Amino acid sequence: MIFDPTPLPGVLLVRPERHTDQRGYFARTWDAAVMAEHGLAPALAQCSTSFNPTAGTLRGMHYQEAPHAEAKLVRCVRGSLYDVVVDLRRDSPTFRSWMGVELNPENGAQLYIPEGCAHGYMTIEADTEVSYAISAAWAPAAARGVRWDDPAFGIQWPGTPEVIGERDATYADFAG
Repeated sequence: MIFDPTPLPGVLLVRPERHTDQRGYFARTWDAAVMAEHGLAPALAQCSTSFNPTAGTLRGMHYQEAPHAEAKLVRCVRGSLYDVVVDLRRDSPTFRSWMGVELNPENGAQLYIPEGCAHGYMTIEADTEVSYAISAAWAPAAARGVRWDDPAFGIQWPGTPEVIGERDATYADFAG
């Protein structure tokens, strides 16, 4: 696995090393020991998937408050998406900054999102499926979010959402 830094400290682009032969390829997408060696959350509490039949579907921007904060490793297994992270760690030099990256099966990249960051994405293609490895169990009372178009962050999405959940569309302006 290859770990590439991004403009946000602790947010990494994790690329699998594909071992290719006449059958295709094989690549590790998770290795607890290697994650720990890179200072990342090595424990998995749950793995989840989401399927989005419509291009322009927006999910996010979600996070969980401590003590249920979660790190995520996100991978697109079908279709393509624009994945976004917002740094909400008040002690971070990039507090309120964001970054985005395209994930798809062809590039095979995964995005590691550390605790304290909000995460969301917009699908670029129809029938996009996303796989998540998550370090903490879902805790509904700790679930939080920030609005996808909040002027406090100025996220530049690849388009206007075609489909968005009511909760994601109506978060209040960020007060921090």
